[in-house]
Order: sequence, then C-alpha cells, then structure tokens
Amino acid sequence: MLETDQDCPPRTRRRGRPRKFDRLIALERALEMFWHQGYEPVTIANLCEAMEIKVPSLYAAFGSKANLFLEAVRHYEAVYWDAPWRRLEQNPDVFRGIEAFFIEAAGILSSMGSPRGCMVILGATNVAPGSFSVDATLKLLRRERENCLLRRVRRAAEDGQIPVDSDAVGIAAALNTLLEGMSVKARDGASNAELAQIAKVPACVLRQPF
Repeated sequence: MLETDQDCPPRTRRRGRPRKFDRLIALERALEMFWHQGYEPVTIANLCEAMEIKVPSLYAAFGSKANLFLEAVRHYEAVYWDAPWRRLEQNPDVFRGIEAFFIEAAGILSSMGSPRGCMVILGATNVAPGSFSVDATLKLLRRERENCLLRRVRRAAEDGQIPVDSDAVGIAAALNTLLEGMSVKARDGASNAELAQIAKVPACVLRQPF
C-alpha cells in the first residue's frame, strides 16, 4: 500500500512552494529604506524585514545587497527623474526649461510622501570604499546629470539664447552643484517653498553667463 502525505508524520511531510511576493512592492520598500539610511547602514536583515521576505528569497530575486541597491536606484531614477529631464531637454526655451526643471526638482526633493533629498546624492555618503559597483554607479549617475545640463547649455549657445562663448562646462557644473545643494537642504528639512526660491537662481546663472 502506497504511503500518502496524510499518512506521514507532520515532520516528514513535503513542504509546499515558497510563498510568492510582489517583486515591485518589495523593491519599493527596499528603495525607501536605502533612501532613508544610505547604502552601508542597511543590513540584509533590515531589508528582509522591510520587504517582508526571507533571506533566500531576497538573494534569489536580486542576487545581492549591491544588486538590490542598484536596481532600487534605477527604479528611483525612472520614477522620479526621467520625466523632468526629458521635459528639460524638450523645452525649446532654455530659461523656462531650466526654471521649470528646478522648481519640479524642489517638489521631488521636499515631497512629504517620500524621504527627503536625492537618493543618488545622499546615498553616496554611506558607501564604503570596498563597495566598488555601488560607488561607481552613483558617480556615473551624478556625472550623467551634469552632462545632461551641459548638453542643454551648449544647445542654448548654439540656438543663440546665451552667448556662444559662454563657459558651458562651468555653467553646467554650477547648475549641478545647485541641484545637489538643494538635496542636502531638503534632507535638513527645507520646505518646498524654500527650495522653490533657490530654484529661481539657475535661470539667473544662464542670463549672466561667465
């Protein structure tokens, strides 16, 4: 007579499949934790608790803590920043485009519905020297932001909106520094209104190029 699962003692019954989880929801929970605390302070145990999954499930789905962080960063960029950068690129008026971008950035950085400040900027403050892939990716993203501004400034010079001999590299660096500074002020508690005041400065930088 064949032995069935019901005939087996409880300790020997076959286990069912691991409970499935919503990968996107888990990723967003990890994103929020990294956004709040940075990369290094967050442990695998912290992540599993926040994501409501077991350690094997985390590794099976994301591979490692570093891979999870990098995927969270890419998700963050896509959700919060892809559209503002695209609108800046598409706006034919560089002055209006820059001002609109920075005003929108003020809203993103100071939103009460998410951690304050920029994950790409503030997450880098807690990356140990040994975390090469994380550090390199964050540096690349910050450099790409400055390059986006540089391309827009150069196009403005080509279109005759700013003097053709303007220091495009210096202007882009100044604008990017303002954006990073707004992130720090947001983390320190600056309101949307306070950041919106700063957001008026970038257009002034363009109007008085150096």
